[in-house]
Amino acid sequence: MREAEIGRLLAANLLCALSIVLAAVVPAFFLDGFSVLGAHLTWLCVCSVCVATLNIILHLVLRPNQSPKRRSFAHKISRFLKCCIYFFMSCILFHAIIVLYGAPLIESVTETFLFAVLLSTFTTLQCLCLLGPNIQAWIRVFSKNGAMSIWESSLQITSMCSIVGAWFGAFPIPLDWDRPWQVWPISCSLGATFGYMAGLIIAPLWIHWNRKQLTYKSR
Repeated sequence: MREAEIGRLLAANLLCALSIVLAAVVPAFFLDGFSVLGAHLTWLCVCSVCVATLNIILHLVLRPNQSPKRRSFAHKISRFLKCCIYFFMSCILFHAIIVLYGAPLIESVTETFLFAVLLSTFTTLQCLCLLGPNIQAWIRVFSKNGAMSIWESSLQITSMCSIVGAWFGAFPIPLDWDRPWQVWPISCSLGATFGYMAGLIIAPLWIHWNRKQLTYKSR
């Protein structure tokens, strides 16, 4: 496994982590009273847009899964539209799952949906950038020993860390601490964000540590 490829992955992941930090800091210079807690819905939108934009740019520049076949313009448009539909469906699916896990059904609909968008950005968008609208490839990657590149291994780790972080973030909500960050969905979205950032750092380190065992045989 080439060290240069791991270095590219590390640089890309650090840029994604930096985009989250900037999304929490930079808007305060342009929006009065902006803060992650005080204007959480605004931060959810800004963070989702920043992470999504940077992920798309990085995959266009680095092309980790570039196909040797040349695609027609019509095929690229069709693929783009499918990706948009898949992302929207992912947001709806995450919204439904979050409600089933106890989020308010009618109240706080906007908060729940924006949290679902954030989760989709951390998970589904990466799948769409790396694998495209190919459900079979998604199933392969998230099955045991299904990754065929370091980018797919990183996708596994960051996606799982994001979901686990969101799950752990729900634990403080029912406690009677009366803290401002216990308001729905602040702790869950912060948990997902910290989980995603942890995954971004853990992934290249884990891949580097286990690089001799990771052969990524083609299938």
